[in-house]
Amino acid sequence: MGKIYGYVRVSTGEQNIDRQVIALKNFGVAEENIFIDKVSGKNFNRTAYQKLLKKLKSGDTVAIKSIDRLGRNYFEIPTQWKIITQEKSANIVVLDMPILDTRQHKDLLGNLISDIILQILSYVAHAEKEFIKIRQAEGIAAAKLRGVKFGRPKKKIPRKFKEIYLQWKSGKISARQAAKILNVHHSTFLKWTKK
Repeated sequence: MGKIYGYVRVSTGEQNIDRQVIALKNFGVAEENIFIDKVSGKNFNRTAYQKLLKKLKSGDTVAIKSIDRLGRNYFEIPTQWKIITQEKSANIVVLDMPILDTRQHKDLLGNLISDIILQILSYVAHAEKEFIKIRQAEGIAAAKLRGVKFGRPKKKIPRKFKEIYLQWKSGKISARQAAKILNVHHSTFLKWTKK
């Protein structure tokens, strides 16, 4: 019997991995065998995922909480599934979808059902990524209509700018010295001089 590995993925460093890690531990994955990526699921060029693939041997098992944690690319998910199950001769268990457990259903009908479900779930994961992008764009557009400003707020020109500007203009101080006095970056000072 091979080793059991777990794979966890979240899209950003701020997202919480606890739910996935707890589920994998409950399944019997040792903490040192859990591989974690904090990147988008749009492709599989991920550090931890690639390390996991290198470790996999025939008879090992990869557990994931749900198919979208593996990835969100409709075309790539089935390819990676085949790499794990056929090239590596390892098993995959999707904890949220027990029918996607390659340790079971080894007959032709079981493979057919798993393949169909995998295709559907891959589509859903990919479509959700597209919906997220659309919702973000709509949210940003709606916020802009409400007057919400994005990005860093513009620095206000301090009251003593005119006095420092005149010293700089007459050559008494450099732009860097002027910026230091005004407590701003020298590129900010130069931008203000053009107004």
